[in-house]
Amino acid sequence: MPRILLFAATTGYQTRSFAEAAERLGLEVILATDRCHIMDDPWGDRAIAVRFEEPEASAQGVIDALDGRDIHGLIAVADGPTVTAALVAEKLQLPWHSVSAAKASRDKYQMRLLFQQAGLPVPLHERISGAATGIDFPCVLKPLNLSGSRGVIRANNAAELTTAFARIARILGTETPTLHVEQYIPGREFALEGLMHHGALQTLAIFDKPDPLEGPYFEETLYVTPSREVFATQQAIIGTTSRAAHAMGLFHGPIHAEMRVNAQGVYMLEIGARPIGGLCARVLRFNTSGGLVTLEELLILQAIGAPPPDCTPADAAAGVMMIPIPRGGVFQSVRGLDSARAIAGIEDIIITAKPGEHLVPLPEGASYAGFLFARGSTPAMVENSLRRAHGELRFDILSALAVLS
Repeated sequence: MPRILLFAATTGYQTRSFAEAAERLGLEVILATDRCHIMDDPWGDRAIAVRFEEPEASAQGVIDALDGRDIHGLIAVADGPTVTAALVAEKLQLPWHSVSAAKASRDKYQMRLLFQQAGLPVPLHERISGAATGIDFPCVLKPLNLSGSRGVIRANNAAELTTAFARIARILGTETPTLHVEQYIPGREFALEGLMHHGALQTLAIFDKPDPLEGPYFEETLYVTPSREVFATQQAIIGTTSRAAHAMGLFHGPIHAEMRVNAQGVYMLEIGARPIGGLCARVLRFNTSGGLVTLEELLILQAIGAPPPDCTPADAAAGVMMIPIPRGGVFQSVRGLDSARAIAGIEDIIITAKPGEHLVPLPEGASYAGFLFARGSTPAMVENSLRRAHGELRFDILSALAVLS
């Protein structure tokens, strides 16, 4: 039985999706995760306990735990495990992204330097350790290695810059953080889901992000595919992503890229050495010569050495809404699910928030309230279904003061 290593920061929905996909393909899964390392196998799945903030030691711990067992491929879920996964791939001589590429994907400033060296359009940028910068306003402050737009704040003047710096410092838990700051890039935002196969990019999907992401925070909500942009723009997105991936050294495995497009061209925001996050992967499924496959199955097949598949999207159009947290407080319940599910095109609604959970919106927060999925004959129909369904939902959230009283 082929054996695959699955690196995951948590044992949440996305991890289970990959594990279930591997089981459908007849593979054995060995999980490496940074959950509680003190308890002996708390979830009963014989996972290898690691600390992704200590990648070298964690990689050696994984090698030791394998005890000579053959591994045929690996997958890293989310940003945190990527460096550890790259180190393990290097030790096991498995094709994957290089260690330097994985490290660059976790450092927004280093990523910008590599893009710049490759001749790609890059905004003015620098690292700062105080609330002062030589970048003109408006600018955007970003933690070097957080993901999902957490801690990303636009500043339009010096006062907003000072406030944003202090706010991000609190998120990071330090008074003097080193942050990335760059000139604000106007334009439309997109995402590309792809596979690097021994250095060549295979584009699986280009997502439109129909909501304007202009700040002060940059919470992503809607992803709709296929893109409604003209062919030339889509080709520019693909070409720029390929150049950026090569500049970083991304070689073999999934990539998730974010970019902005304006009259000056395609500006890469970032590329992750991992697939699309959360439950969003469920929106993608493909027709292949072997039948219908999910994104997770596609990535696992590549990881164990399958050639690049000749695949086409299984749906004319599909989309997902990452349901934003409307306000901070303690989640009680959500109303309107039945009416939202009754809207044409809605395939599924998954509320990931749990009763009693304290919800924190961006820029401090790191999660969503749930996910809406839709499929349809056109991207416009999918977008409309998602917006209508979201409009039916009503979240009951108690403020912290109400809970205390």
